[in-house]
Amino acid sequence: MMTYRIAVVVGSLRRESFNRQLADTLAKLAPKEFEFVQVGIGDLPLYNQDDDANPSEAVKQLKTAIAGAQGVLFVTPEYNRSVPGVLKNAIDHASRPYGQSAWAGKPAAIVGISVGAIGTAVAQQHLRTILAYLDMPTLGQPEMFLQNKPGFFDNEDTKQFLQKFLDRFAQFVKEHADRVANR
Repeated sequence: MMTYRIAVVVGSLRRESFNRQLADTLAKLAPKEFEFVQVGIGDLPLYNQDDDANPSEAVKQLKTAIAGAQGVLFVTPEYNRSVPGVLKNAIDHASRPYGQSAWAGKPAAIVGISVGAIGTAVAQQHLRTILAYLDMPTLGQPEMFLQNKPGFFDNEDTKQFLQKFLDRFAQFVKEHADRVANR
């Protein structure tokens, strides 16, 4: 049985962030042939095009992790109605230099959780625009704009909802892998 490695990019650096908790919960619910690996983005320097020819070790590790994955799961908070700067910085690093993007062609999904009523809806829409430019086929449905409330991660209904999302994402990644293999 093939193992599908999913690079999980969490757009929050806070150790106990709701989005990191969501990423951990999703990894526990993943189908057995899927391996969810969180990719660190906290040690990346600020993107500077002058460094493209000689990237830092953290940038090399990021690009290697993305290149070695069969799919990418973005788990993002929403800061000021958009994606966090640290996430955008990671996206920029792994997409450069031009023509050498580690993201290109990788199937992706986006989730996020916030205490706000609309979850991370606006950040997710901004991220979808970025991923379209990066040539990343992105799961359209189900969308997951989650609001964190007390007991959210311990609720059976939540786990069932997350499981439906994961099952669809797994199918999406497998379909993409089949299309690539049959080219």
